[in-house]
Amino acid sequence: MRFPLVALDIDGTLVDAEERATPAVVSAVASARAAGAEVVLSTGRSVSGIGNIIDLLQLPAGRCVASNGAVTFTYPPVTVTSALTFDAAPAVRVVLEQVPDALVAVEVVGLGFRANRHFPAGEIGGQIWIEPLDELVKEPVTRVIIRDPQSSAEDFLALADQIGLHGTNYFVGYTAWLDLAPEGVTKAAALADVAAELGLGPADVLAIGDGRNDLEMLAWAGRGVAMGQSPPEVKAVADDVTGTIYDDGVVTELARWFDLYSWRG
Repeated sequence: MRFPLVALDIDGTLVDAEERATPAVVSAVASARAAGAEVVLSTGRSVSGIGNIIDLLQLPAGRCVASNGAVTFTYPPVTVTSALTFDAAPAVRVVLEQVPDALVAVEVVGLGFRANRHFPAGEIGGQIWIEPLDELVKEPVTRVIIRDPQSSAEDFLALADQIGLHGTNYFVGYTAWLDLAPEGVTKAAALADVAAELGLGPADVLAIGDGRNDLEMLAWAGRGVAMGQSPPEVKAVADDVTGTIYDDGVVTELARWFDLYSWRG
């Protein structure tokens, strides 16, 4: 098998903004698994936001890279195998000096988020606890989300470039959404550990994604493929570009390497 490990981003790759996956996508993922590939969901989502996607894709068992690589787990049952933490307080304070009214949330692994205020509906999942900002960053955490509904992704990209963010990794989403993670933590780093457990290396990995948090993963994998709607910088690091989420681009790419008999015709 050319790619015994297939790493798939979730949002914008497997499911659309309404968390819908087409029958062709579900079937293509199943066909890759039937061929013997280890399918690893690799996402910025927290553990608590992935269970419904596992069910949607009808994945019976496997491994996941969550929270942009800060957390990995196996299922079923959900068993966290790695959770890397950091002191987020300095970076959060630097960001809030520039965006004082931003929403801030820290992950509670497997359960949900603690936040300073409520986020827009549907943006973070699981249980939500509202706490003062100082309480949120008093102890080490796996991940911090900073969100400003009044700003744009371009604003946050400029902000991150302007202030630096020493000692952390950061990822800017399609909106004014800034993910802070421990330094060195990426989807690629977590996938490297997963691959090593399976006796595999980067050359054995096919990775597909669409976001800025996929940059390292696509560059690291033996074959990294960007979805058609990806930002230019994501397409630039990829080995190839497939169709958009609306064209079932992930199906087109998987069909290059696996017999997707179950959805043809």
